[in-house]
Amino acid sequence: MNPSQIDLEKQITQAIAALKNGGVVAYPTDTVYGLGACMTDTAAVDRIFQVKGRPKGMALPVLLAEKQQIEEIVTTFSPAARRLADEFFPGALTIILPKSVLVPDIITGGGKTIAFRIPNHAVPLALIKRLGKPIVGTSANLSGHPSALTAEEVISQIGDKIDMVVDGGKCPGGIESTVIDLSGEKPIIRRQGAVSIEKLRKILPDIVTS
Repeated sequence: MNPSQIDLEKQITQAIAALKNGGVVAYPTDTVYGLGACMTDTAAVDRIFQVKGRPKGMALPVLLAEKQQIEEIVTTFSPAARRLADEFFPGALTIILPKSVLVPDIITGGGKTIAFRIPNHAVPLALIKRLGKPIVGTSANLSGHPSALTAEEVISQIGDKIDMVVDGGKCPGGIESTVIDLSGEKPIIRRQGAVSIEKLRKILPDIVTS
């Protein structure tokens, strides 16, 4: 390992310790910097709303490390969702499905669906695998402000409100994930992002935009 890799490994170890102790940490992803807490730690999740200045009724997305975890957080992993996951995970696509009882209501804003993706970035994957649970995957910024692409941008917005920032350099993507809702009768694009509608329609031709 070169010195930068050793330093990043040390940061990841510290971040996992923080997450296990109810902490809130920021980390790089394949899209933008994310703000994370252990999905099942409701007190830590509550802090994320406070840090971002985000209304409690707004749902938070979660990040997974592997497809097997999907079965734990949803009631039904539909064939359409499986096709999209096979094609775009890991990557910049967020899927919405009906949530399982294992997902705390604070994550979903009291709603019945959960938004999730598997990021294509080593840092969040390491955090999730070593924590052993999904983590919150919302953008690491104040609500209504630009998404952060570097650790410095995270620190300038919310650095004094969180436990640590894992500095993994500038995010390679720079565009937030595309969000597709598969919880109803028709697939609906809820947010246009890094994965184009054209690519999605090759898998699910009947996609509509909200």
